[in-house]
Amino acid sequence: MALLKVKFNQKKRVKLAQGLWLMNWFSVFAGILVFSMGLFLKIELRKRSEVMDNSESHFVPNSLILMGILSCAFNGFAGKICYDSLDPAKFAKWKPLLKPYLALCFFFNILLFFVALICFLMRGSLESTLAQGLKNGMKFYRDTDTPGRCFMKKTIDMLQIEFKCCGNSGFKDWFEIQWISNRYLDFSSKEVKDRIKSNVDGRYLVDGVPFSCCNPSSPRPCIQYQVTNNSAHYSYDYQTEELNLWRRGCREALLHYYSSMMSSMGAVVLLVWLFEMSVMVGLRLLHTSLESIANPEDPECESEGWILENSLKDTLKSALESLKKMGKFNQVEAGAEAAEGEEGGKTPAITTVS
Repeated sequence: MALLKVKFNQKKRVKLAQGLWLMNWFSVFAGILVFSMGLFLKIELRKRSEVMDNSESHFVPNSLILMGILSCAFNGFAGKICYDSLDPAKFAKWKPLLKPYLALCFFFNILLFFVALICFLMRGSLESTLAQGLKNGMKFYRDTDTPGRCFMKKTIDMLQIEFKCCGNSGFKDWFEIQWISNRYLDFSSKEVKDRIKSNVDGRYLVDGVPFSCCNPSSPRPCIQYQVTNNSAHYSYDYQTEELNLWRRGCREALLHYYSSMMSSMGAVVLLVWLFEMSVMVGLRLLHTSLESIANPEDPECESEGWILENSLKDTLKSALESLKKMGKFNQVEAGAEAAEGEEGGKTPAITTVS
C-alpha cells in the first residue's frame, strides 16, 4: 500500500505546481538567509580569532554558507521544474532527472538537519577553544614591542571593555601571569627585585589587573592594584567589599555571546529544514501524480500521487535486499577476478620426448 496516497485532477495538479513554484522561491530567500547568517558568524569569529585556539569553530559558519548556496541552487532548479510541469511538452525533458534530484534533496535535507544540530552542540568545543585562546592571549598581553604580538594588549583591553569581563575565568587569572612589560619595570627598585626573586620563573607577578577590568559604574575609584591587600586602601575589605572590577570571566562572556547566536541560528535552520521537507514532499507528490496519468494525451484525466509506492516497512525491506544483492554481486566479481589472476599466474608444463 502506497504511503500518503492522494488523488489529483488537472486543477489540483496545477494548484500544486503553482504552490510549489512559490514555495521554492521562498526557499531560495531562506537559503540566502542561511548564507547570510553563516557569513555574519564567520566575520564575528574572525574579529576575535586572536583569542581562539584553533579554526574548528569555523566549521559552523562554513557549513551554513555551504548549505545556503546549495539551498538556492536546489530550490531554483525545483522552481523551474514546477513551472515547466504545467506544460506536458516541457515537463517531458525533466522526467528522467526527477528521481535523482529527489534523492539529492533527501540527502541535502539530512545534511541541513545535521547542521542545525551542530549549531546547538558546538558549545563544548567552543568553550575549550576560547579557554586556551584567552590563556595564550593574556600571556602575550605584555609583548607590546614584539612583532606579531604588539596588537594583543589592545585586543584584550577592547574585549574586556566591550563584554564587561575580566581575565579568562575571572579577574584572579591576571595574578598568575606577568602582564606588565619589563620595559616599564624599574629593576633598580627593591620591590621589583624582591617580587622577581620570590617567583620560581623569575616573573613579576602582582595582585593587580589591567585598567580595562574596571567597572566605570562603580562609585569608588577603581582599585586595580593590590586588590587583595586590605591595608593598602582606606575602608576596604577584600573578602566582603563589592569590588569595582568586572566579576565575569571573558570565556563565559564570549561563550554566552556565541552560543546564544548559534542557538538562534540553529532554530532558524530547523525552520528552514521543515520548510524544505514540505517542499520535497510536495515535489514528490507532483512527480508521482504526473507519472501516473493513465492517458498522457488527456491531461485532464485523474491520477494518483504518493510519497512511497509501498509502505515504509516494505520500502526499507526492498532497500536492504537491494544492498545485499549489490554486496553479493561485488563478492562474486572479486572472486572471479582472483580466479583469473591465479590462472594467469600458472605456466603450462611442457614435456619433451627425446
